[in-house]
Amino acid sequence: MSFKSIVNGKRRAIMRGLTRNIGRSALNKDAHGISNSDIRRVLISRPNSRLGNQLLITPLVQEISGTFPYCKVDLFVRGNISFILFENYKSVDRIIKLPKKPFRELFKYMKVWFSLKRYNYDIVINVDKNSSSGRLSTQFSNARFKFFNDVDEDLQMKYEDYGHMAKFPVYNFRSNLIRLGFNGIDIDKPIPVLNIKLSPSEIATGKKILDSLVDKGKKTISIYTYATGDKCYSKDWWINAYERLKAEYGERYNILEVLPVENVSQIDFQAPSYYSRDLREMTALINNTEVFIGADSGIMHLASAAQTPVVGLFSITNTDKYKPYNEGSMAIDTNAMDIDDIVNAIDKILAMKK
Repeated sequence: MSFKSIVNGKRRAIMRGLTRNIGRSALNKDAHGISNSDIRRVLISRPNSRLGNQLLITPLVQEISGTFPYCKVDLFVRGNISFILFENYKSVDRIIKLPKKPFRELFKYMKVWFSLKRYNYDIVINVDKNSSSGRLSTQFSNARFKFFNDVDEDLQMKYEDYGHMAKFPVYNFRSNLIRLGFNGIDIDKPIPVLNIKLSPSEIATGKKILDSLVDKGKKTISIYTYATGDKCYSKDWWINAYERLKAEYGERYNILEVLPVENVSQIDFQAPSYYSRDLREMTALINNTEVFIGADSGIMHLASAAQTPVVGLFSITNTDKYKPYNEGSMAIDTNAMDIDDIVNAIDKILAMKK
């Protein structure tokens, strides 16, 4: 572990200790007499710059839009990526962004924090209960109702998937609205899946690019062999897996490797490959593939948001918290399961798509 990682870990631990007791969800107020159409502005606080963490709030944004038909949603985030991910979300209005490296832009960082006071909200939602910045921004903002998103033990016991990072804030959101007295809230209905909301023209462009890279007479399996840190599987692991995938599917399907921004390959570029820094274009290309296989990463969640079934590979991260969430997707714990289980998962997905 690098010195920078150690310092950041210590900093986060200290800040969590200082902020964990900040605020309580404002549920002692009465929302009776307030109709769903009266809620006009909601702030979601997720001051994190990681691709996966921002994609995991797309179900919450959809839930808010479905519950409050005239509502605009503001996002409090870090970095510029939200502008890309939420480009086609009509309900998303202001994106209030902290600089990705606050210590290099301290004045701008402080200015963004104080800008929160300019706005008034009906509801403010902190997405991650362990986020010190999320708790602080929720406390700092002007809002009628504030949801800090602490663990609800009753919900935790009732719903097996309560701990998933895409579902946890939605379950809490619904429960809080019921406690406040809002009408028409069904806590048991299906939770929206990850969705980047590709346009038909984007999907068509993705297909055109895919057809230029592989045999367009065959359908395509996409793989992503990279991940950050210890989540990245070794070259030996991926080369063995790729050989098995070729043996199982090579005659019937194209196998295409989607490359990371680092433009590296754990299979030494043995397969046809696709490289782009355009996240929406990448999502559209993956949308045109039959199944995506990759380790837990932001691109894995991007594939879910593309509405493509995903076989997510997990070795060190919490599967229940971060497994791919969209129709047909599956998670594989490679500590307990092997390539046969991966092939079985792919077979099930391909059979469903016939």
